[in-house]
Amino acid sequence: MKYDFDEVIERRGTYCTQWDYIEDRFGEKDLLPFSISDTDFRIPKPISDTIQKVAQHEIYGYTRWNHHDFKGSITGYFQRRFQCRMEEDWILYSPSVMYSVSLLIRLLSKPKDRILSLNPMYDSFFTVIEDQDRILISHDLVHGKHDFEIDFDKFEEDIKGCSIFLLCSPHNPTGRLWSPAELQTMVSICKSHGTAIISDEIHMDMQLRGRHTPILEYIGEYDRLFLVSSCSKTLNVPGLIGSYAVIPDATVRDEFLYQTRKRDFLNSASIFGMHATMAGYTECDDYVDQLCDYIRGNMELVEQFVKEHFPDMRFAMPQATYLAWIDVRAVPFSSEELQEALVHIGKVAIMKGETYGSNGKGYLRMNCGCPRAKLLEGLQRMKKAVDALYEERREENAAEYDRFIYKAICDYRSYAV
Repeated sequence: MKYDFDEVIERRGTYCTQWDYIEDRFGEKDLLPFSISDTDFRIPKPISDTIQKVAQHEIYGYTRWNHHDFKGSITGYFQRRFQCRMEEDWILYSPSVMYSVSLLIRLLSKPKDRILSLNPMYDSFFTVIEDQDRILISHDLVHGKHDFEIDFDKFEEDIKGCSIFLLCSPHNPTGRLWSPAELQTMVSICKSHGTAIISDEIHMDMQLRGRHTPILEYIGEYDRLFLVSSCSKTLNVPGLIGSYAVIPDATVRDEFLYQTRKRDFLNSASIFGMHATMAGYTECDDYVDQLCDYIRGNMELVEQFVKEHFPDMRFAMPQATYLAWIDVRAVPFSSEELQEALVHIGKVAIMKGETYGSNGKGYLRMNCGCPRAKLLEGLQRMKKAVDALYEERREENAAEYDRFIYKAICDYRSYAV
């Protein structure tokens, strides 16, 4: 079916994190939000129909996920979309991707172990590593001509002594799709040092320029690879609760299952999240394809707007995700000044790059998973804020010039007398 991603749906008053609780992060209400990574789009019809059918049953008892319908929907999706084969036995249900990351860190390392990740990085990576008494080794991506890149000589130095490499693939916030050659090099280096790889692939469906390669493509070369993902980012169902971990290692898989069942008591899946995953991965390919096309159009709008209205900014369509990573390093204002203007003049909420680590300084991250009308309004509000900063700077410069001229005249008169 044809989906209307231009449709504007009111989300205020629904306990929505992005709209109703924007003050928590930005300190002010009534901002137009482009922050947290969910979308403003209606979910696919097959998921909506399935949820309504389940709801109408009116019994929501304890639910099992360990069956072919759930696990087979995931293996089938990976085979169909990425030509990546995996065994159903490798798949375990999890309430969220970050829960899986957190548990895998505990299973694959011990306190004070070193864990490497790429900076800038998804902000939850900082806490999931450091709050579990592990040592974060932050590897700075290199600002390349067109994209952020990995300096593999430095990467190999940094990976020494690390128990885990926590990868985000595709990369949040930069939107990089790691090429097969890059992934091969990561796997080879990690294998040589005995470092496990946990790959967060929740943005895998949003392929805008290029093709995503799951880390499990390399399981035949190295057996310490772990993939975590969910359909929630793409199909806009994070509130239904559901994700999965793909764990080829039987020992780690058994321990993961033991921890979830016996320690954390996650014995039953969310019935709505499970059904959303099954329907999403078997009946919603058309939605994913149309969504990618629409997001490309949104990114083209951002690219054109930046080019026309922000001469000191740079932006090019990312390879993946619905997150625009805008380069503001040449803007003659501090990050604090820019955020102050965006929030209090433009009334728009856009994430500052430092949220994602020191290597994100000088960037903005703008969630473009929204109707084009909202995106255009957000860009116009951004322009209003930035224009106000430049006007204030011009007035300050003019006042400074006037003071200089006045002092020069006074000095001349004093000299003449």
